[in-house]
Amino acid sequence: MSRFSYVIFYGDFDYSLEKFSAMCRTIEDNEPAEIIVIDQNKNSRELPYSFDVAVKWTGSGEHTLSHEINEAFQISSCDYVVIIDNRYCPVYLKKGFGDILRIALKKHKDLGFLYGDYELIGEEGIKEVRLLKHHPGRLRDMQDYGKVYLVSRKALEETGYIDEKVKYKVFYDLRLRISEKYELVHISNKYSGSLYSVESPAAGHNVFAYLLEDKEVQKEAEYVLTEHLKRIGAYLPPGSFYRERPPERKDCPYKASIIIPVNNRPDFINVALSSALSQTVKNIEIIVVVNGGEDDPTADEVRKYLPGGEKFVKDGPEVRLIVTDINNIGFCLNLGVEEARSPFYVQLDSDDRLKPDAVEKILNIFESDRKIGIVIGSYEVWEQDSQTKKIRRLMEIPVVTHDEWTEENGRNNLLRINGAGAPRAIPIEVIKEMGYFSINDEPYSRNYGEDYEMVLKISERYRVGRIYEPIYEVIRHAGSTDHMIDQETIDRNDEAKDYMRLEAIKRRKRLNKRKETEG
Repeated sequence: MSRFSYVIFYGDFDYSLEKFSAMCRTIEDNEPAEIIVIDQNKNSRELPYSFDVAVKWTGSGEHTLSHEINEAFQISSCDYVVIIDNRYCPVYLKKGFGDILRIALKKHKDLGFLYGDYELIGEEGIKEVRLLKHHPGRLRDMQDYGKVYLVSRKALEETGYIDEKVKYKVFYDLRLRISEKYELVHISNKYSGSLYSVESPAAGHNVFAYLLEDKEVQKEAEYVLTEHLKRIGAYLPPGSFYRERPPERKDCPYKASIIIPVNNRPDFINVALSSALSQTVKNIEIIVVVNGGEDDPTADEVRKYLPGGEKFVKDGPEVRLIVTDINNIGFCLNLGVEEARSPFYVQLDSDDRLKPDAVEKILNIFESDRKIGIVIGSYEVWEQDSQTKKIRRLMEIPVVTHDEWTEENGRNNLLRINGAGAPRAIPIEVIKEMGYFSINDEPYSRNYGEDYEMVLKISERYRVGRIYEPIYEVIRHAGSTDHMIDQETIDRNDEAKDYMRLEAIKRRKRLNKRKETEG
């Protein structure tokens, strides 16, 4: 019968020693072969709980976390190690935890890493947390894999253990390394099937959380991902595979086409259109694609800007209207692209605003280098008060510049993060070359991620031009797609983008193999 070493942390916790002891009792219930304690309390070497099995100590708080975890793995006398990340909150194992691990090992002969769904004990009661199944596209460092892992020592030895230069993203490096050669197994829960409980208040979902993370931590996560991509053959070296973009059509009467897909937003479309009409570059067109059908009141609002309408601007940019009855953002963008009479598409969401010089700055970047296949700007985050309807700048969120992007490694690091920035502007011919925008034909896609997928594709063959001053205003409001987002939607969105990452890895591997063959 397989028995396991259990690795836990001991130090100055933010929770009581009574809770720590309660956690230890749940470990004892699972008949551990031994306990390995990573001491973060500088050689205290004494637990408030007495185990009936051997207890080994390692760590002193003087080395990197990766070094101390590696040391714990190395002094284990078992083939498999359970590591419990109890540094910030107590973790309570179910009594059947060890039994299900043993069954999993009989089923999965190539198991290198196992994780499972868990219960979160918070102020409002117990919530069941369901995690996503691992696949090679799960590259985000902030993806939840829980707090308890079963790790194969053979897999550790073969993959070289955790990189000891890593101080923060230790478990990110661990799972990526093991996933390169071994199976990552996920035990899911329908109901009452979680493997353990974590006592911690649940944090609300913040789509901007990664922007507030320390820069040193972000750089380390980029390093971990980059090394992983190199090992699996999906890394794109600086400057590789770039080419000049296709020539622009000669018969275009306009310099750029601002395309706005919209569904039932008659109140917001005026804000977006006003910002588009106020551009310093006047020789542009504005294409509004209303996808709620003729009954969508947004269409009548847009008609006010057409010739004969009360808001028509005689000497301003031309406003054009397309109406369809299929609410599909990628489809709407493609309709706009097909109708565009300019060389460049410029993004504008129906509830956001462009700064007056946005198009001017975008065109300047395109003119600077024909190897640039997309220009991405920076944006401010604003919020509409639900009562007064006034819009104010959210000063607590800095200008979103995505300055983690670098010319050398930005397109590799893009696989780790959830966005590249806004607004996005793309040559019309490049959009067509890439196969147009996704039309919800990718798994899990429901009007989400079509822009991210396009950036991934373009960055593989063209340079990405960046504008680090704000040229766009994202306006959050009660109807925003990221407002009060529920976990089911978060998971579906993550599934969508992770599938896009998976496809990107396949493409990048093919590019590198083709280069090797031709070289």
